[in-house]
Amino acid sequence: MEIRPLKLAGTYEIVPMPFKDDRGYFMRVFDAGTFRSHGLVESWAQENQSLSVRKNLIRGLHFQRTPHCETKLVRAIRGEAYDVFVDLRRDSPTYGKWDALQLSEERQNLVYIPKGFAHGFCTLSENVVMLYKVDAYYAPQFEDGLAWNDPELGIEWPTTSPYLSPKDTGWPLLSTRPKPLL
Repeated sequence: MEIRPLKLAGTYEIVPMPFKDDRGYFMRVFDAGTFRSHGLVESWAQENQSLSVRKNLIRGLHFQRTPHCETKLVRAIRGEAYDVFVDLRRDSPTYGKWDALQLSEERQNLVYIPKGFAHGFCTLSENVVMLYKVDAYYAPQFEDGLAWNDPELGIEWPTTSPYLSPKDTGWPLLSTRPKPLL
């Protein structure tokens, strides 16, 4: 597997190297030794999966507040998604900046997002299945989020009219939050 640094420090695209033959393929999507050698989290508390049946559906931007911040390892195991992550780390030179990566069943890539980021995605196809590992247990009393369309963030989503849950329509703007947020 190849580990490629992304624009925001600590974020990476993980590109598996499948072994293909006439039966199909076999690949590693996680290797503790490889992650350890790159200084990445290698111990996971939960693995979560979501199904999003509509195209242009946005989930996010979600995070857990301190002390339950999560590192995430995210992939699309069916369909395609535009995966977005926003830096909320205390004293980070890129605080409030975002980056994105297209994850797809076809590319089989993953994104590694360290603690201190808000995360969300927009489906680029119907019936998108996302699978992600997190290194902290879900703590509902520490769940939080940011508005997907916050003008201060300026995220370039692939849709201007997404399908959103009631919860995701109500997250506040970054400018209304204490700084730093995490």
